Amino acid sequence: MIVVPKAEGRGLASRPSRRRPSSRSLRAYLYILPAAIVYIGFSLWPALNTVYYSLLRWDGLNAGVWIGADNYVNVFTDPKLLGSVLHSCVLIVFFAFIPITIGLLLTGLLMGKGTKGMTAFRVIYFLPQVVPLVAVGVTWRWIFSDEGIINTVLRAIGLGALAQPWLAEPSTALIAIGVVGSWCMTGLCMMLFISGAQKIDSSLLEAAAMDGAGPMRRFMAVVLPGLRGEISIAAVLTTIAALASFDLIYVTTGGGPQDATTVPGLLVFRLAFSYNQVGQAAALAIVLTVLILIFVTVIRRLTREKA
Repeated sequence: MIVVPKAEGRGLASRPSRRRPSSRSLRAYLYILPAAIVYIGFSLWPALNTVYYSLLRWDGLNAGVWIGADNYVNVFTDPKLLGSVLHSCVLIVFFAFIPITIGLLLTGLLMGKGTKGMTAFRVIYFLPQVVPLVAVGVTWRWIFSDEGIINTVLRAIGLGALAQPWLAEPSTALIAIGVVGSWCMTGLCMMLFISGAQKIDSSLLEAAAMDGAGPMRRFMAVVLPGLRGEISIAAVLTTIAALASFDLIYVTTGGGPQDATTVPGLLVFRLAFSYNQVGQAAALAIVLTVLILIFVTVIRRLTREKA
């Protein structure tokens, strides 16, 4: 009697069969087709066109002239264009570093406190994220004016010599814009950190306290590592806000005085719609995009949890 090995039959049966996409799979693709069309039409295609326009000398109306990478060379050789990129890098300190630091400090001070009044406190600090930046810019433009609150207080306490039109001086305008950015972003960072701190296991804090760790030590050893993800998100959001800033500066200083607060977002708008240099505006926009991607990649790598 000859016995046929069963393993051979199982081996043949276990081979994955190459099937054509079923009707169910095709229906799934049809469901995402509208979103894909919108994404391609309003995101991917304009991005590819921007890259193409950046290689042209084009005024937006007449036929463009191919000039290759000349527009990109101008970005790094023209003092005005390169200065706008450096201004955005300076704003990262005010939009990202300072708000994250203050947000962590407030989180450490509020941890372990009761919930009484916490809702009102969060609303007050998060309010700048709700108010449109145009309204914020108009308000702070009045605060920094020669007759604004800051100069009035300085004169009242005998420091009138320090009073000045803060947004009208090249030496103080960018710092004044940065102060507004810090005010806007601190509430967002604090909200992210407080939400992240609430998910930390309280037993870890109790164990650290039993080992004799003080409040600062508990915060540095337990809370801060637990907020790694929230810090990463806050750093990415605030850095993008600094590099892509436009409306706040457009309302407050318009890029002045003497181009002291000019940023790439504002220059892209002016080059394209005021000076009819669409190719140069596209090149600056591409450089800004690459710069944002570099910063975001570095932030994500620095805040990534190690295995």
